[in-house]
Amino acid sequence: MTAQEKLIVTSKSVRSTAIKLVIPLLMVQVTLVENVLCGHVLIWPTDASHWLNIKIIIQELINRDHHVSILVPTTSLFITSGDIAAANFEVYSVPFTKEEFNFLIMDMIKLWWDNKPSITTFYRFYLELGKLMEKVNKLNRQMCEAVLSNQELMSKLKNAKYDVLLSDPVMQCGDLIAVKLNIPFLYTLRFSPASTVERHCGKMPAPPSYVPAALSGFTDKLSFGERIKNIMSYYIQDYVFQKYWGEWDSYYSQVLGRPTTLCEIMGKAEIWLIRTYWDFEFPRPFLPNFEFVGGLHCQPAKPLSEEMENFVQSSGEHGIVVFSFGSLVQNLTDEKNNIIASALSQLPQKVIWRYKGKKLEMLGANTRTYDWIPQNDLLGHPKTKAFITHGGTNGIYEAIYHAIPIVGIPLFADQTDNIIHMKVKGMAVELDIHTMKAEDLVNAVNTVIHNDFFKKNALKVSQFHHEQPIKPLDRAIFWIEFVIRHKGAKHLQVAAYHLTWYQYHCLDVIAFLIGCTVVFAFITFKCCSYCFWKCGNILQKSKTD
Repeated sequence: MTAQEKLIVTSKSVRSTAIKLVIPLLMVQVTLVENVLCGHVLIWPTDASHWLNIKIIIQELINRDHHVSILVPTTSLFITSGDIAAANFEVYSVPFTKEEFNFLIMDMIKLWWDNKPSITTFYRFYLELGKLMEKVNKLNRQMCEAVLSNQELMSKLKNAKYDVLLSDPVMQCGDLIAVKLNIPFLYTLRFSPASTVERHCGKMPAPPSYVPAALSGFTDKLSFGERIKNIMSYYIQDYVFQKYWGEWDSYYSQVLGRPTTLCEIMGKAEIWLIRTYWDFEFPRPFLPNFEFVGGLHCQPAKPLSEEMENFVQSSGEHGIVVFSFGSLVQNLTDEKNNIIASALSQLPQKVIWRYKGKKLEMLGANTRTYDWIPQNDLLGHPKTKAFITHGGTNGIYEAIYHAIPIVGIPLFADQTDNIIHMKVKGMAVELDIHTMKAEDLVNAVNTVIHNDFFKKNALKVSQFHHEQPIKPLDRAIFWIEFVIRHKGAKHLQVAAYHLTWYQYHCLDVIAFLIGCTVVFAFITFKCCSYCFWKCGNILQKSKTD
């Protein structure tokens, strides 16, 4: 046999051995991948902008070959059956109408509009908020009962053998359904007022000395007076939570057939997917089962429609301004809309405004209105110079992703806090919708466009967002798949879940130490008293002698 033939035989032998070794490894890998990619995921969503966010997660799960089912009430405003082609929509009937649900949301927005929390409106705001919370809880409970009391639907869900449930806890019950189905669950959450749920149920630490309560309007640099207000804000929100959300305790106990609380069940969440990141948040302590996925819905800009692209290109060197108040607030009063239209008409930029209403008298030739706009694609367009927004989290993150300076006009809920975060980051200016004049809006837009400070900071914050080790969407999917693979993530939960409130705050230890100190002081006092008494008797006896 020649040397070349020997080499060929040796090569074939090595190749054969390599194949024998690689095939089992590939089989193991395929098995593991199959275990991950064939997960059955159940979704308990919340409507409006929350749906726009979780919808991205659902689509990515489907892209990775997971089977996804979504529980949707017949009264949903934004979620429509078939909205995601490959998803299974389990539609259930509820005893209230879509109009009732929409009116309740509008009432909530109106409350913020008329009684924005302040020193003067404080009492009235929380009084009216309490009434609305009772209505919200009533509708939410009806949604819950519509699923849990539907034996056919519950049987179908059990037989489907879901691996995990993903819930938005703004609307309660997803966690309760997961417990009834005996499957692990995760939360996707932006925040709860004063982070009440995260602190009490998720056991997330929140030192009030430098962690501002959500909805307080503070930064992490607090003066003495602000720290007082911050602590008060925490306590008041805790009271609201206990009074109105605490009503769920008896319902959860009734459904599960044992004494429990809403917080106990929420504390069973394997992972909390928080829809922010450190490009937005102030630095603060968090727990290992809290993961940040802010901006998971953001993506590179897609081409605009021909009509819209022609309008954008007609702006020349001045560029365009994008203006949107989100999915819930599409138009204001005629007076406010005309003030805005007048201001926009004075800008040299072309303006694309998401507006749905009657034609405005003050609308300029440089402004076009649309019922809906491809906001992410517009913000990613090279000619976009500024973004006028109410401060919704989704829009804020699209501006961060594409490095666009912001003019913030917050209207309700977390929007004031969001704009304050962006002001501290140096990429936004804020206006008050109640006192804003046309010249104020013109000056604000010109400031963020022509002052390089804002664009530089927008680029810096955007860089922070993009320079993450794992993309937000990939991180969210990873933890969902992690819970599927391991049937949970209990190893990430702190021992605080198993402590009582007084143990958590070490009040029992403090009481013990105080008791020991009192006993020691008492014994010392008695000993000293005895010694003084004894010494006194000895001296007195000595004098007598």
